[in-house]
Amino acid sequence: MMQVKKKRVIRRRKKRGKPYFDKNTHNAIVRYQDTEEVNVKNEIYVKEILPAFDKLAENLIFIHGFIKTIDTHSYENLKSDCVSFLYETLHKFDHTRGSKAFSYFNVVAKNWLIIQSKKSTKNKRRLVSLESEYESGTSEIDLLTYFSVDPKQDLRILRAESIESLFSLMTTIRVRLNSENELACMDAIITLFSKVDELDLLNKRAVFVYMRDLSGLNPKQLSVAMSSIRKHYRDLIKDDKFDIFSWESPDV
Repeated sequence: MMQVKKKRVIRRRKKRGKPYFDKNTHNAIVRYQDTEEVNVKNEIYVKEILPAFDKLAENLIFIHGFIKTIDTHSYENLKSDCVSFLYETLHKFDHTRGSKAFSYFNVVAKNWLIIQSKKSTKNKRRLVSLESEYESGTSEIDLLTYFSVDPKQDLRILRAESIESLFSLMTTIRVRLNSENELACMDAIITLFSKVDELDLLNKRAVFVYMRDLSGLNPKQLSVAMSSIRKHYRDLIKDDKFDIFSWESPDV
């Protein structure tokens, strides 16, 4: 009986493409930051940084499906806005801390997309059709009626006094602080509270991102500074003057 020889299958490894965000991109970002001449900075950005940012935004949008959760005219608009945000944060990257540019901007872009996604979802939930009150359900009409009524005057006064006490508390804590990191963290907290009505999202993750960007501190520095600030906070709220959470809200 003739033996049939088995064909030898040779599996060839697929060649990996050239990384779109590599050491050259990292070095280009460092050179961009160190260059003061505008024309040179623009050339570095357009030729060496922009293609990497563009591809990074594209990958994140498609891998995580952000295009399905964010209200935008098109994928190109979303990607363009994300790349623009990365451009605006170029000066914040600090290569002396040992982090790689890819890791830093990957997190920045992903956080921005997450915030936009949650903002879009929040807006969708708030949307109420006003085209015809006959098309609206009873719950929608009741919702519109509820939000069209001003809160009671005494409640508004109590809230205003609470906010005033809060800023007084934060100012007092700031006077007690000594280190630059603690002061930077406290300034970020004060700025955050002063612009709270302008913020798109107020969950823990978003607040952390805002705090990090405002203070310029890394997560570890923020954690240490916040621990110190909490100690002063706990000490101060023992005084009735700063006990801003003791008042009870009147019935509405």
